[in-house]
Amino acid sequence: MTKERKITLNSDKRKVIADQFQSFYEDKVKDKLVQAKEQYDLIREKAKEQMDKVVRFHQPQEDVDTIRRMIQKYSSSGGDLYHDNCFYVQHPITKIDSEGREEIDNQEINVRFDMGRKFARAYYRDEMRAKGLNPDFHLSINDDYSKRNPKYYNDESAVNKFLGFNTSSNDDKSITTPKSKWENDFKLWVIGTSYCHSRNFKVDENTLEFFKMYRASADEVIKEHQQMYSYVEGKMQKVRLGLKSYRTFDQAKALADKVGVVLNETMLNESSSLALSIYSPENLASLLEDKEVLTREQKIAFAKKQMAQNSLN
Repeated sequence: MTKERKITLNSDKRKVIADQFQSFYEDKVKDKLVQAKEQYDLIREKAKEQMDKVVRFHQPQEDVDTIRRMIQKYSSSGGDLYHDNCFYVQHPITKIDSEGREEIDNQEINVRFDMGRKFARAYYRDEMRAKGLNPDFHLSINDDYSKRNPKYYNDESAVNKFLGFNTSSNDDKSITTPKSKWENDFKLWVIGTSYCHSRNFKVDENTLEFFKMYRASADEVIKEHQQMYSYVEGKMQKVRLGLKSYRTFDQAKALADKVGVVLNETMLNESSSLALSIYSPENLASLLEDKEVLTREQKIAFAKKQMAQNSLN
């Protein structure tokens, strides 16, 4: 009877195994980020409607049209109009100071409809991960900028390129980047220059509180991204240490079984396993019939399902 040869782990195999563990732990907590994004999307639509009402109340459309005609007639001397997605709103309240004197406190907030970088990395995290990018690069250093290394800068550059924060004249102009999409999603013609803070629109207390909630919903997306990363990375630091000490696949498989991670020898060669399971004649015919375009995560999930079924046969 011949002794079965054990699979020896190397750096590539350890990475494939680590990716399985990471997907497992992300699946445990990613719903919170998904829900934060959905909540933000809902509030954003209401915020666009509310801002349109606020701006048009203070700057009626007929006034904007009048200035546009003046500009056409007198060029820059006719006035200033700007197509903006940045607004300041304020709610003045009267306060009594320590000496009993009245003073006006202009509570104001900046309401934007474009997209900041941290928010963008959180909102488009799945899309970037599917393309092999690392949207968590900034979280990995935990605000310790001394930890920035060549990989950090490479990840940053690739992410910014995808999002549209880094552009060049050689870029394909037919591709709309997320940054461009968001900048043009909602804009209003306002009277004034491009300097956003030069315009302060007065609102009542309820409206101010609503816009605070809108801003908080964007912050919640960023927070859930950070918390998901912290949870998963805390687990993965231990997993990577364990994998580094393991010599054979059997050791990794024993750990995976105890934790509940699906791990199969065929996953060590992900590309071949995916090709066998997804692009078999039967499965490929089904995909062609449904005209589906699968993401990387869907392909892996599909492969796992097929491997599980094959193991039962």
